[in-house]
Amino acid sequence: MCGIIGIVGSSEAAPRLIESLKRLEYRGYDSAGVAAQVNGVLERRRAPGKLANLEAVLAAEPLRADTGIGHTRWATHGAPTERNAHPHIAGRVAVVHNGIIENFAELKAELQAKGRVFSSDTDTEVVAHLVDQNLMDGMEPLEAFSSALKRLSGAYALCVLIGGETEIIFATRNGPPLVVGYGDGEMFVGSDALAVGPFTNRILYLEDGDYAMVDHKGAAIFDASGAAVDRPIKIVASSAAVMEKGNYRHFMEKEIHDQPEGCQRTIAAYVDPLTAKTAVPGGIDWASLERVQIVACGTSYIAGVIGKYLIEKYADLPVDVEIASEFRYREPSIRASALAIAMSQSGETADTLAALRYCQAKGMKSAAVVNATESTMAREVDVVWPIHCGPEIGVASTKAFTAQVSVMTALAIAAARARGRIDAAEEARLVRVLLESPRLIAESIQLEEAVRAVAVEIAKARDVLYLGRGPMSALALEGALKLKEISYIHAEGYAAGELKHGPIALVDEKTPIIILAPFDHYFEKSASNMSEVMARGGQVVFITDPDGAKHAPAGARVVMTAPSCDPLISPLVMSAPIQLLAYHVAVQKGADVDQPRNLAKSVTVE
Repeated sequence: MCGIIGIVGSSEAAPRLIESLKRLEYRGYDSAGVAAQVNGVLERRRAPGKLANLEAVLAAEPLRADTGIGHTRWATHGAPTERNAHPHIAGRVAVVHNGIIENFAELKAELQAKGRVFSSDTDTEVVAHLVDQNLMDGMEPLEAFSSALKRLSGAYALCVLIGGETEIIFATRNGPPLVVGYGDGEMFVGSDALAVGPFTNRILYLEDGDYAMVDHKGAAIFDASGAAVDRPIKIVASSAAVMEKGNYRHFMEKEIHDQPEGCQRTIAAYVDPLTAKTAVPGGIDWASLERVQIVACGTSYIAGVIGKYLIEKYADLPVDVEIASEFRYREPSIRASALAIAMSQSGETADTLAALRYCQAKGMKSAAVVNATESTMAREVDVVWPIHCGPEIGVASTKAFTAQVSVMTALAIAAARARGRIDAAEEARLVRVLLESPRLIAESIQLEEAVRAVAVEIAKARDVLYLGRGPMSALALEGALKLKEISYIHAEGYAAGELKHGPIALVDEKTPIIILAPFDHYFEKSASNMSEVMARGGQVVFITDPDGAKHAPAGARVVMTAPSCDPLISPLVMSAPIQLLAYHVAVQKGADVDQPRNLAKSVTVE
């Protein structure tokens, strides 16, 4: 969601703030701003839209100071205008904020009754007024800040400057992540390690409820009770290389093409290629489990659905998959004998984290399938299953999705072996199949030119329907989601068997129908659905494999042939064409592929 950076530096802060904010663009934003202590007086520069607009403002009106804060805002309260852009200033206080202050209306009314005047429509501004009011009431800066925190309800990460305190930043984290970076005579605060990556690789992760006073010498950290605490400083590997697009036009395009290497890296962490055995870390006793509960949101949820198909098929272990935002509120019936698996690229997704904690409170053993191994989720579970795909910059997930599916595939094989549903020979066969998937994904990506040609026509559509059976029904959901996310074309994914139960009413000569149908035991039924669609004028794009192409009914507008593969890995191999289709449709429509409107990379509040 919103991106935060703070610098207590030894050189001019503004250019460095901008450098960091560019690294945070992947989180999604619609305005940006910076504030600094200029000779002890707060000044700010803000602009709606992209960072280039803020850079133009700074070029016309430079900010020359060594201490400052910066922000990329994704609008929640108030339109994405300059007046609502962060930082917000009230009196001596400037604040940037990620999250939502749930009781802001109550606090705002209280502060207005004291004569304070608000200049924005945001929830954030109450924080600046609250801290400034505490200063006016005679509190010292640290007390004014910590006292204000006690009044706040919600999920938030905050970074605060106080006029006159020229070399101090105040920060806190209650939900959304926040890190402190240790430099050489300099200190940094940021939304994640990527934010402070240009300046240091020594990172301290604030825990929920922590607040900090950061100056040139270091950081004083306090927990929610106000007690001074020590948090470990970790060395985080540099991620600068992944920030470059190379020869690709967009990060999303690069990340689609990165998938063979990325999946190879993921799979290598979960199987032993020499012995052809699984090597899943964490010591989960699969044989004793009665069921698995997966909680996730968005693309991670769809990866979880594919995981359900695989674990139930191969390990004969019941799996429930639920959208975390629904799970957390419906008071589900769960037992301690189940394993809770939270799936989240960032490891910070608010709904998924809350659902995970619900399961833990019920006594369930917990695991997390995450990309960020230092994230809140990873730190709170019993077992971490990293996806190892590296930072994903494009807001629409691609390589993280296939990495998650790779992990779930390895887990399915491991569980099947542990539960005695397959023998050593079958485990070895399935492991060898999984090891083939990076090569086959690379072959699947070679469909790009055919996909590009199809995209020209699909870009003209108002609605698109995706159909599939078995794991392909989940992939149909993912294809539709990708198209919606970045091209803004309405799309729906359905289990093909549901076609006659309603969706067939959508079919006409103007509606492209994407059918995902490798030549497996579902194929005959999928081909029948294809015929039903074509009989009603539907324009079919049939994505299959060589055997499927031989047996496909005549009449498809386009048949795209992905490489043949074992059903175990068909979700991985068939992913690239649907990702490329969404990408090229979006490019054709001139959309902002890497930063689609209204979306954020990491949804750290409800």
